Amino acid sequence: MPFPTITPTIPELLRSAAAAHGERPLLLTGGESLTYAEAEQRSRRLAKALLAQGIRKGDHVGILFPNGSDWVVAWYAVTRIGAVAVPINTFYRPAELGWTIRHADVVAVLTVDRFLSNDYLALLEEAVPGLNDRTAGERPLIVASAPLLRHVVVWGEGQRGWAVPAADLLDAGDGSDVDDAVLEAVEACVTPADPVVIIYTSGSTGEPKAPVHSHGAFVRHTYNLTFMYVTRGEDVLFTSMPFFWVGGLITGLHAVIHHGAVLVTQPAFDAGEALELMERHRATIALGWPQQGKTLSEHPTFAKRDLSSIRRTSMLDLVPPDRRPPPVWSNSLGMTELCGNHVGADPYEPQPEHRRGTFGRSLEGLEHRVVDPETGDVLPPGTEGELWARGYSLMLGLYKREREDVFTPDGFYRTGDAGWMDEDGWFFFTGRLGDMIKTGGGTNVAPGEVEAALMALPGVLEAYVTGVPDGAGGQVVAAAVVPKADAELDAAALKADVRKTISAYKVPKVVWVTTKDQLPFTPSGKIKKTDLAVQLADHEL
Repeated sequence: MPFPTITPTIPELLRSAAAAHGERPLLLTGGESLTYAEAEQRSRRLAKALLAQGIRKGDHVGILFPNGSDWVVAWYAVTRIGAVAVPINTFYRPAELGWTIRHADVVAVLTVDRFLSNDYLALLEEAVPGLNDRTAGERPLIVASAPLLRHVVVWGEGQRGWAVPAADLLDAGDGSDVDDAVLEAVEACVTPADPVVIIYTSGSTGEPKAPVHSHGAFVRHTYNLTFMYVTRGEDVLFTSMPFFWVGGLITGLHAVIHHGAVLVTQPAFDAGEALELMERHRATIALGWPQQGKTLSEHPTFAKRDLSSIRRTSMLDLVPPDRRPPPVWSNSLGMTELCGNHVGADPYEPQPEHRRGTFGRSLEGLEHRVVDPETGDVLPPGTEGELWARGYSLMLGLYKREREDVFTPDGFYRTGDAGWMDEDGWFFFTGRLGDMIKTGGGTNVAPGEVEAALMALPGVLEAYVTGVPDGAGGQVVAAAVVPKADAELDAAALKADVRKTISAYKVPKVVWVTTKDQLPFTPSGKIKKTDLAVQLADHEL
């Protein structure tokens, strides 16, 4: 297995990358750049400032920024001192943000004051009741609604009495007793076994799951994946996938740092700017969801752009057929719990006809079984069942979940993915065992979470949520809503109202206001989600 030669920890990775690649750009966006040396120097200064504020190894630190140099600097500052990074979804509404801060036991939040239409300081005040009662000089913070939160550090012009401006934090750190020798001594305490990140992902029961990964697994697996997707030092990789999800963090930021490549990104996806960035910086790899590729190809300036530098892409509409994967190729399967892709193969490597539709085979160092989900019995080749996985990139566990509730006694994780394996170990994915909705944008949406948000609205008696095919291999969120007696509900108004409480990508694209007797139930009173999906698809048409 092509593991890196360094000790697999973030401080070792960062220092070795800065020493090897120095003034080469690590990150480029439309308005800023960050070299490898600058990433090390700026994160070094912030790391010392965090230590001076009492942030220690093992503390959980939230990172709330859009893609950009501040995100990268915060990530490396937190992880190089052995604190555990908690990337925070910038789409979160107040209830989601408050829940995450409490559940993750966040001690500090590093955030930008605002981005686009989002006022993150106002969002935090709503998410953490009592926060706005704190006044300037009250340090550390003590708020009952987030009892472990002690610090909020803000980049930007916005000010609050309960927050510390980033410039003040950095100045205080410069004047402290935390010098380079202290920082290096702290970094020497970080081991491959230590936790490095908690990445929240939607859970099938409606409550988000919180996989915890170690330094060793994170550094090794992000390095290993670059050999499946063939990232080289001379590459310029474009992606606008958010760093707070596995896609942007693992196949974006941590794909380039291992080899001294360049990452071109956007704070938020904009098709016109994305095309301009790829052309200007001569991107060689373009990563994104297939739907983004379609959006890019339909942009008015697309035909005028020179994208001939792109040699690999997951957005196939960007390039002509001769630069796409071969007619028979391998897709891949990934999940946050396994630190990204765990089944796959090089998509540009031709496959024989009998492998058409495959999602690849176990990556080296990982082991998979297809089992009967009811009995746990291993199934023979060609028989559909549930995919179980174990190996070096599997998470340490789910935060605040006991190990026996997460893994089988012999260490396998039940992925919830359905499919079958051929005799040579190539996996063919057929869908999800549960009812998790996999949107066309590549995100997971838990129906229970959306149902709860809908049922909290005035006039809603019951809500049933499922996925409906979008015609492009993904799903859209769809809901059947039963009104209370005499309540008059409007689908458009329901969408607008629920958008105030949940992230935009979770808001149902299809809402059917109906009576309960029109819905499909089992004799025991359980909704039949498969039949409901058919009804909602018909309603959409």
